Amino acid sequence: MKTTPQDQSKNLTLAETYYACLLKEDFEGMEKCLHPEVKFIGPLAEMSGPEGIIDGAKKLKQLLGDITIRSKFSDENQIMLAYDFMFPGSIGILRAAVLMDFKDHLISRIELFYDARPFEKKKEQIFSGK
Repeated sequence: MKTTPQDQSKNLTLAETYYACLLKEDFEGMEKCLHPEVKFIGPLAEMSGPEGIIDGAKKLKQLLGDITIRSKFSDENQIMLAYDFMFPGSIGILRAAVLMDFKDHLISRIELFYDARPFEKKKEQIFSGK
């Protein structure tokens, strides 16, 4: 599926909105950005569906201070962001990237790239079903 430059711009805006909602703890707003069949792939977990992703986001936000997007790119139905997660305390700044796919003008796939070592002790806290 080819997208127009306008569609690519909308995809970038939607990705930025998704992260802005995370920072504001607007989890309903985050969910509105997600396709019903969304898939999440990260160094510590894989999951499908908005419910699990939003649950993980709620737990992540308990640890997260801020996000600074350093660079962004789009091509057809994909975007890529390079950003810094700011965590207070021992984790500090975590440099990361995300590759997102879009379907029906919603985020259909989120693949995160980061060094997971600082999170090994927090893995269960963020990604468990508890």
